[in-house]
Amino acid sequence: MSAPQSTDPAAASAAAVHRALLERGATCATAESLTGGLIGAHLTSVPGASNTYRGGVVTYATDTKAALLGVPAALLAASGAVHPDVAARMAVGVRALLNADYGVAVTGVAGPDPQDGRPVGTVFAAVSTPGETDAVREFRFTGDRAGIRYLTVEGALELLEATVRAGAADPV
Repeated sequence: MSAPQSTDPAAASAAAVHRALLERGATCATAESLTGGLIGAHLTSVPGASNTYRGGVVTYATDTKAALLGVPAALLAASGAVHPDVAARMAVGVRALLNADYGVAVTGVAGPDPQDGRPVGTVFAAVSTPGETDAVREFRFTGDRAGIRYLTVEGALELLEATVRAGAADPV
């Protein structure tokens, strides 16, 4: 008996990321906050993921973003964890930490309460490329906590795929 085929859009996005990375001979790593490892889980659900996925770090607590990913403590103190520059620094940090060609990171507010002056549904996703180019995108999702986390996975994977396909920089 075989497992049913997934109609999950995030699963399709993970497969598309895998194909795009394979075409470039590149790898990626993930830094996750509000998603708690869901992006990595989607990426590793793709057969052959070990060819493109280096690993991930869940930095749910604000201080772990500084300790593990090198996000400046001064930035976190001044802007809070839910900020586009924090997402960008997380992406750069995980790319370096795990020796990947691309780093993708997310930070945001899944709810139920606002955080760092940001309303529920505010999410920042960032991709760091081999050429030190950052792609950062802000999302404003609506829904419950689970829905916001799922939409974050989908949005981050779509941003990663688009960045890889755009070839902002070739892997070094």
